Amino acid sequence: MGKRRPGTPTLEEVAALAGVGRGTVSRVINNAAGVKESTRRAVQRAIAELGYVPNLAARSLAGRPADAVALAITEKDWRKFGEPFFAEVVRAVGDALADTAVQLLVTLVRTDAERQRFVEYARGGRVDGVLLMSVHADDPLPDMLADAGLPTVLLGRRSGDERVTYVDADNTGGAREAVAHLLHGGRRAIATITGPLDMYVAQCRLRGYQEALERAGVGTGASWVAEGDFTETSGRRAMAEILRRHPAVDAVLAASDAMAAGALAVLRAAGRRVPEDVAVIGFDDFLLAQHAEPPLTTVRQPVEEIGRTMVRLLLEEMEQPEVAWRHVILRTRLVVRDSA
Repeated sequence: MGKRRPGTPTLEEVAALAGVGRGTVSRVINNAAGVKESTRRAVQRAIAELGYVPNLAARSLAGRPADAVALAITEKDWRKFGEPFFAEVVRAVGDALADTAVQLLVTLVRTDAERQRFVEYARGGRVDGVLLMSVHADDPLPDMLADAGLPTVLLGRRSGDERVTYVDADNTGGAREAVAHLLHGGRRAIATITGPLDMYVAQCRLRGYQEALERAGVGTGASWVAEGDFTETSGRRAMAEILRRHPAVDAVLAASDAMAAGALAVLRAAGRRVPEDVAVIGFDDFLLAQHAEPPLTTVRQPVEEIGRTMVRLLLEEMEQPEVAWRHVILRTRLVVRDSA
């Protein structure tokens, strides 16, 4: 037994002695599930050695960890919260946490002031870890959280050099497979509607489109690419732009199902039959794709698996803060329906 330090031992000192995160100590004190037995014993030994006495009332007043993680959404545009992607991710993460003692908090972080406030909130012990989604290329929040020592997992990544733990789908491979399907069906005048190109996910889907065409020796240029922002409205605008530039277009890859739905509406209004005149492929495979007219061929993202993997990696990082950052890329799959 080590000699007890003078003064009142803190939760942080227990965590340091046991070699775990503060949130893990909190879960042991609260007899929460999801802590390995060896870790639980190490924390209990540290509590005994330091003579730590948890003051639950004081912890509550001070906002100490209460087995909670934050899902922080960094999207600035309120309109996008009506798109299926956000609801599907929140549901997948919530389902992954359902059998744990961990509470899910959902918050918006859109400005510099909100970033600073959120980091201070998280550092104050209100949450044990952070899940981040909709992160744009220049967003400093993942680095701010990492520098503060907060376990953090991204959905997607800011660039190919991302240093924080992330879970992503094979966006490049998925787009490549979609365009290969169009080429196999005899399409040659193939356009694409991208997501916002300050997001790595949109860059990857554009790269897959370009790679598939290059491999097939089919030449296109910048005028065949129209940038959207993943919303249906932007899909309508981009499809109208493509029709003006290239009336002979015979296929379109949209980087989200919502944008594909917008493209379908514009093609219908222009008297273009889908898929006879123009084939359309989306990306995501949410209910929207199945209920489109015609039902949408699309690239399926494994959203349930993404949610489960994000939660698993975050819980592991909360329990073992020294664990290496992990980069996980999950497979996509082309789902062929009637639109292509």
